Amino acid sequence: MRIPAPSKKPKALKAHITRLEMTTAPRQSLPLPVNLQTALMRVPEIPLAYYRFLYAQVGRRWNWVERLRMPDDKLLPILRDRRTNVTVLYVNGAPAGFYELFHESEELVELSHFGLIEHAQGMGVGKWLLLQALYTAWGLEPQRVCVTTNNLDHPRALQLYQMYGFNPVSTSDALVRPLSDDEILKIYAGQS
Repeated sequence: MRIPAPSKKPKALKAHITRLEMTTAPRQSLPLPVNLQTALMRVPEIPLAYYRFLYAQVGRRWNWVERLRMPDDKLLPILRDRRTNVTVLYVNGAPAGFYELFHESEELVELSHFGLIEHAQGMGVGKWLLLQALYTAWGLEPQRVCVTTNNLDHPRALQLYQMYGFNPVSTSDALVRPLSDDEILKIYAGQS
């Protein structure tokens, strides 16, 4: 019987973080691409397993790890907080991405997560989904909407946020430790 070797911890990646804010609602609009069946659904009590699935599928390429490492008893209160809004995009019947807003205060709404699952990239729905997230955020009537991105994110993320009216307000550096093989196995086995 062969005993599997313990997996190595992946090397930490340097992340240059940019925090951006916008102070006025976007004025542009975009039609949905034709020949796609889409649905955008808010999920007020999203099941943890489904949330983790979306988070992993959207964030796998961009080293989203924080919420995957978070124990259920820490993540569930965040998702059940009435100030949290998780909205899922479906394209042709399948989940295609999501956005998450956090209504931090009367003055501030954070776009805490936003992205597409890999199969939906290139369909022309990303910019449209971001606008829907921003319309929802500004519908809460804050004075500012903020978002944070980093150099490990989609290569055009910073440019896209700025195109829709976000301006950088601060930067910082951090280390991000990618998931180990053991962590990935536990996540997919449902053992958080």
